[in-house]
Amino acid sequence: MTRPGPGPTTADTDDSPAASRATRRRQQSSRRWYSAAAWLIGALIAFAVYLRLASTRAVNSDGSTSSLQAWDMLHGNVLLHGWTLGDASFYLTELPEYMLVELVRGLSQDVVHVAAALTYTLTLLCAALLAKGQATGREAAARVGIAAGIMVAPQLNWGTDLFLSSPDHLGTSVPVLLAWLVLDRARPRWYVPLITSLLLAWAEVGDMLVLIIGVAPLVIVCGARVLRAVAVDKQPLAAQRYDIALAAGAVLAAVTGVLALVVIHDLGGFYAVVPGTQLAPVSTIVTHNARVTGEGLLMIAGAWSPGGWTALGALHLAGVVLAAWAVGVTAWRFARDEDMVAQLLLAGIVLSVGVFLVSVRGESILYTHDMAPVLPLAAALTGRQLGGRLLAVRLAPALASVLGLVLCGYLAGLAWELSHPPVPAQNQQLTSWLQAHGLRAGLSGYWGSSVVTVTSGGQVSVRPVQAEGGRIRPKLTLVNAAWYDPGQSSADFVVLFPGIPVYPGLTDRAAVLATFGKPAQTYHVGQYTILVWHKNLLASLPGR
Repeated sequence: MTRPGPGPTTADTDDSPAASRATRRRQQSSRRWYSAAAWLIGALIAFAVYLRLASTRAVNSDGSTSSLQAWDMLHGNVLLHGWTLGDASFYLTELPEYMLVELVRGLSQDVVHVAAALTYTLTLLCAALLAKGQATGREAAARVGIAAGIMVAPQLNWGTDLFLSSPDHLGTSVPVLLAWLVLDRARPRWYVPLITSLLLAWAEVGDMLVLIIGVAPLVIVCGARVLRAVAVDKQPLAAQRYDIALAAGAVLAAVTGVLALVVIHDLGGFYAVVPGTQLAPVSTIVTHNARVTGEGLLMIAGAWSPGGWTALGALHLAGVVLAAWAVGVTAWRFARDEDMVAQLLLAGIVLSVGVFLVSVRGESILYTHDMAPVLPLAAALTGRQLGGRLLAVRLAPALASVLGLVLCGYLAGLAWELSHPPVPAQNQQLTSWLQAHGLRAGLSGYWGSSVVTVTSGGQVSVRPVQAEGGRIRPKLTLVNAAWYDPGQSSADFVVLFPGIPVYPGLTDRAAVLATFGKPAQTYHVGQYTILVWHKNLLASLPGR
């Protein structure tokens, strides 16, 4: 008789606990890979779209000056010796990004477009991840969809210029959002305050706006949480070590950022102009700044531009309403909210808007870029706060349909903007003429200088000057002192041109003649007057 073989053991059956755990692990691993692939594909598509959209905006001297700074760093001047930068240096934020792009693309106007698209894509990605938080499934999708939907279509020419042109504070929100992602995803450990402090200090070297959207919110929120725990919940102060460490790290970041700028300058590096502003008179705040601030927020949301209302723009009021709802919900729950990230986002929004409102910069819509980080902060907060709430209400299907139609409108507006052809850089006619006629080094107003240098690939160097006291003098900021040193550089022509609104040119011919004397030749090309001498004009330039 044949002895039957042993039957299957429990360990061999498909429904054993070990097999079930292994199956779940495989499924979870697969889901993580699918999720990562989806995020990557989405980011690549977004970058391609925003790169095309950026090409519809004319490169100007702001973005070109950043390109020249990055080019200098790439060629060994890492500390930017000789440079005087503006009140936002972007030294550790956008400039490294520009350097990476220039490694691939060289010095050209494409660098500004690629960097702008990268910055906006990274900002959208960070906002969407922060909106998602710890949610999964349908709620995660709703949160991400709301945040991405609010940011997906920067519209109306001014809004596109604000977010997809030269570096202008939007990129400063990326390290701040990364710091809040660390707080959101990491368990309370000793190294978390250290990481957040390093991220904030890193960003502050590039832009002091971090004090408003990152440092101050973290100090305020942690202080409020410690106060509530001790005064209301009667917990011991020692139990609040984590929040205290986060606040202390924020203060340390503020000090470190300032000291880093001092050290860089002491080591022979760049000098950054100290940012400063003044409080506007109370009457101006109430009667003027409040209106400008409201219009600026609508412009950031894509709902309005100084040119007036449009149907496509009006659709963005839906995003404004959702953001206002999220801000209201967070403010109502602020004192007892356990979600630190929501509190930080709200504080950043309120401080950013509040500072703009009460300052003299709030008197002009042209300074709306000071509030640019409000867009990703508000998008992240709105998705985080409303994703679950909208799914929970009884009218969720109807609301989803309405929001879907609104999103279609956003995408239609985006498609309309993408249908516009790429545009040449500002003063492209001048650049082409100078290259064709062999003129290689000269002087002009700010908006006719660095943009020519970059779009010519460095073949023509035009340096910025200004008329002052009846003479021509070097521009004081966003320049390299070596440009005006006759022992290192030269210039034999000056370009006069009227410019356009917001981008004025150099028109004081009398000041030019008083400084350099009578030119040897004069050429007229379109709106440009090119005066040429047979000498190095830098030797006659006062105020070097």
